[in-house]
Amino acid sequence: MVILRSIVNACLAGAMLAGTPALAAEATRPNKVSFYFAAHEDDWQLFMNPSAFQDVIAGAAKTIFIHVTAGDAGLGIGSGGRKHPYYLARENGAEQAVRFMADAHHVPVSRAASSMSFNGHPIFRVSYRNTESYFLRVPDGNPAGSGYPHTGFQSLKRLADGDNDTLAAVDGTTAYHGWSDLVKTLRAIIDYEREQAGLVQLNIPELDPRINPEDHSDHLMTAKAAIEAARHLSCVRQVSFVDYASSRLPENLDLQQRDMESSVFAVTLAGVQALGHGTSWHHYDKSYVGRNYFRVQEPTGSCAGPATEFATRGAAQN
Repeated sequence: MVILRSIVNACLAGAMLAGTPALAAEATRPNKVSFYFAAHEDDWQLFMNPSAFQDVIAGAAKTIFIHVTAGDAGLGIGSGGRKHPYYLARENGAEQAVRFMADAHHVPVSRAASSMSFNGHPIFRVSYRNTESYFLRVPDGNPAGSGYPHTGFQSLKRLADGDNDTLAAVDGTTAYHGWSDLVKTLRAIIDYEREQAGLVQLNIPELDPRINPEDHSDHLMTAKAAIEAARHLSCVRQVSFVDYASSRLPENLDLQQRDMESSVFAVTLAGVQALGHGTSWHHYDKSYVGRNYFRVQEPTGSCAGPATEFATRGAAQN
């Protein structure tokens, strides 16, 4: 009870409790691009919703989802005895969730999928209405960050710490040579997608252990990489979300917000099941749905226009 009270007090002191109306109002700004950095393909649905839904619905904002790991749980490109690889099932779940939000008031349209090069690395990208989804497909690092045997004990944490010299995508398409290589790649994606927008909203896992204790290593490393990648921008609103620790906090969404969150997560799981893999609806629904804790750090620099010259934009090609 003491631990729970301390977490709640920290969130009350430093975070907005599901302050989604404020974010939704800001999402109507035509010069805003909202980036959601997720370590795994169901993270933003569980921990960053209904904020993501409010950015996407009815084209409210250009919204970019960057999924850093393959979420493969140590299987690499393996299928775990099923017909399709697990990482592709998880990607399908994320894609279906994005389309569900984007099509909330529309008839579905065709997606556009391709491999694009950023900082010399080919990355799978899916365009759908006002959204872009990226899948870097580096190995899942497991909660402690030590990696898994089948994927050579590679992880974001080990790359950042220098224990791994390289971090290779599970599908063999590319390899990142050092932490700075990965950060520069994320920076190139941000520059490319930002275009001339004045405001960038960076949605990431909370790094403060007093607010978000005992989080997954991949979550924390994804947040660290995103912050470093956006450091060159002058107008960044940083929204930091409580992840696993939210399961120990009370539900704080109203019924409409909870419906938005739960529907997106349900579609995500349906997308995983469609490719033959099992899911854990009851566990995640009881632990995380109905909760949305975050804190907002408003921009300190000028928001009059883009902060950089987009020399790197030309480096991103189909």
